[in-house]
Amino acid sequence: MASIYWRSPTALTTDMNTEDYRIPTIDATASRRWLHLPRHEAPWLHEEVGSRMVERLQWLRQPPRSWLHWEPLLGGLQTHQRLRTALIDAPWKLWGVDRAGIERRLAPAPVPWWQPWRAAPASVWAESNEPVEMVWSNMLLHHIGDPMPLFHRWHGHLQDQGLLMFSCLGPQTLTELHQVHERMGWPAPTHQFTDMHDWGDLLVRGGFAEPVVDMERLQLTFSSAHTLLAELRSLGRNLLRGRYPACRGRRWLDGWLDAVERYGVRNAEGRLQLTFEVVYGHAHKVAARPSRKDPSRIGLDEMRSMLKSGRDTGNG
Repeated sequence: MASIYWRSPTALTTDMNTEDYRIPTIDATASRRWLHLPRHEAPWLHEEVGSRMVERLQWLRQPPRSWLHWEPLLGGLQTHQRLRTALIDAPWKLWGVDRAGIERRLAPAPVPWWQPWRAAPASVWAESNEPVEMVWSNMLLHHIGDPMPLFHRWHGHLQDQGLLMFSCLGPQTLTELHQVHERMGWPAPTHQFTDMHDWGDLLVRGGFAEPVVDMERLQLTFSSAHTLLAELRSLGRNLLRGRYPACRGRRWLDGWLDAVERYGVRNAEGRLQLTFEVVYGHAHKVAARPSRKDPSRIGLDEMRSMLKSGRDTGNG
């Protein structure tokens, strides 16, 4: 069975006759482990990207009247509060793998450990069949090895013409770190990130319409390789299928830190620099169309009326 393969470092293609849209460089097991790790707060970069996404709500002709925040601990609880302020009258729901962690962080008051379900009312959780007008996902998709099932889930939570808003990292992320690894003859430091144009294509195949995707590049600077590594650890993991299969030792870490200090890109102030390409996108849910294999049935009287109407119009 064919799957996505990389045409270039920034593009992918698919066999049009297959429904396998997996990202081939991502290890699915490593991805699941990372997404299920307990979290206390989102990285600074996630909150910054989330705040920029909230600003984009003003571009909408009409703000959504209900919304679902997907993985708020990863996307950022500060972002969640900004959303609640921007959409103050809109009811909201949550979905996340660490439900207990979300409840603790969003609890309005201390909650006894033996009653964690009281932290958030049941109506907050996206378990009912009542769809919403917007699904919000911040900085999640670049961790997902098989995005199509996730698109289908989002599609199921949306009303017809409902809006999906998302952000993720693009292929120009960590170019400086890739250069260090290439110079040292090491494997890539991370899996490959999907290009924004390919996200648009995948959204269409996932049942969405009118995708609009753009990107910007942010540059973060660090005082040392140690602080740079700490930030990277908060942002994710190396999900590359071909990464080193065993645990690295202290000597490897010391060598890696030394290489980054020696060969990493520095700005005019001498600080280490990393580039992050941030992809922003939105698309609308389209109503399911009847299969061409299912014949349309029209009553005989209705058909006669249609034909008569056509003759009358033509004679007029």
